[in-house]
Amino acid sequence: MVNVSREEITDGALVRSLLLLAAPLVAQNLVQVAQQVIDTFWVGRLGENAVAAVGVNFPVIAFIYSATVVVNTGTQVVVSQRVGGDDAAGGRRTAFHGATLALFGAIACAILVSVGAETLVELLVDDDAVAALATTYLVTYMFGFPFSMTSDALEFSFIGWGDSRAALYINLTAIGVNVALDPFLILGWGPFAEMGVRGAALATVIGYAAGLLLALGMILRGRDGLTFTENAVGFDVEEYREVLEVGLPTGAQRAVSQLVRVLIIALVSAVGGAAGLAAYTVGARIASVAFIPAQGLSGAAQSVVGQNLGADNPGRARRATWVSAGIAAVGLTLAGVVQWVAPELLVNFFVADISQRALGLSVDYLKILVLGYWAIGATYAFNAGFNGARRTKVSMVVGLLKYWAVRLPIAAVGAFWFDFDVHAVFWAVTISNVAGAVGAGLYYYYTTNNGMLERAAEKATAAAD
Repeated sequence: MVNVSREEITDGALVRSLLLLAAPLVAQNLVQVAQQVIDTFWVGRLGENAVAAVGVNFPVIAFIYSATVVVNTGTQVVVSQRVGGDDAAGGRRTAFHGATLALFGAIACAILVSVGAETLVELLVDDDAVAALATTYLVTYMFGFPFSMTSDALEFSFIGWGDSRAALYINLTAIGVNVALDPFLILGWGPFAEMGVRGAALATVIGYAAGLLLALGMILRGRDGLTFTENAVGFDVEEYREVLEVGLPTGAQRAVSQLVRVLIIALVSAVGGAAGLAAYTVGARIASVAFIPAQGLSGAAQSVVGQNLGADNPGRARRATWVSAGIAAVGLTLAGVVQWVAPELLVNFFVADISQRALGLSVDYLKILVLGYWAIGATYAFNAGFNGARRTKVSMVVGLLKYWAVRLPIAAVGAFWFDFDVHAVFWAVTISNVAGAVGAGLYYYYTTNNGMLERAAEKATAAAD
């Protein structure tokens, strides 16, 4: 795989730098989504209730991962700006503090969620059979949360450093182990007992542990200068504060966004039952495949923007954001074509034994989602532009408005007041995605024309000095 140097990021061909840095991240996201797809495929052999149980946990786990977003965003942005300003020692310190912050935070989260898992699931699901399976999955999954969160922090240190391939290798290891174990632990192949949804979660836990071992091995050995030197190791309160200061708004945005998704799950359960939950789960899994290019490009753009601001090059940071937005919007639109043309084929792949009602709802959801794909891609890029400039509070506000001011009200009013049942939720998702993209794009245009990036570059270079 072709590498991209830090000199190219700040002074080379912009599109080439973005695409080369994004390529490993796209591949990484692809294997992450492949894991989710394969998990759903094997769980789908257990029936509709099992798929619904895993689907209930999808937004719950994503909400818990808001803590990870805090550390990941803060670590990546601070590392990238320090490296862009030729402060490699500072970048190494941030990497160490990001990893240790992730480890301690993850252990605390895992304990709290495991203790309250049953109560949390019962708040969301009326069906006792689905609730029991969902609780089993969540408790087992949380055993691997410290492995996952620490590994992610190390991955984002590498990405901020400009080495996105390291993150790919870590994810390939974690997901390869997970996927290989799925049929054995879920269905009881070979000498293993059939563990159902517990087996799906356990396979993920073991995969996370394997990924963390590789991440630790790479950073202790050192890659392109990123390692834990004697000067990097320590417990500096100011280092932790800086990571949290940058990452907290993005984590808060993710938390409140995912909280809406948790409430949406409860709404879907109330108006759509198990069939609605299965359709929502299948739609989310398939849509996550389409998001891969935008997510990878967003991660690359965030590092490119950060490093260019650290190198006092705000004009190039601005161009990187707009180029990323255009590529992501076009890419996601093209990805949606297959989903529009053959939705039934996709649904039947995931859940072979699906009821006619769940099949119909799944097809409807997939077609409605496609209409807002371009907007999801653009929003990822604009958020990367703000985050790379340490304006993470803007991304938080965009998320708040998108989910709380648009998605949740439309879904609730449409479902209960206008009696559009679960279709109100489907349309609320797409309408909110479009509103978020338009709002973020207009505000990015306004702020960059009023010196936002120039001020961010001054702050980044002053910190390096």
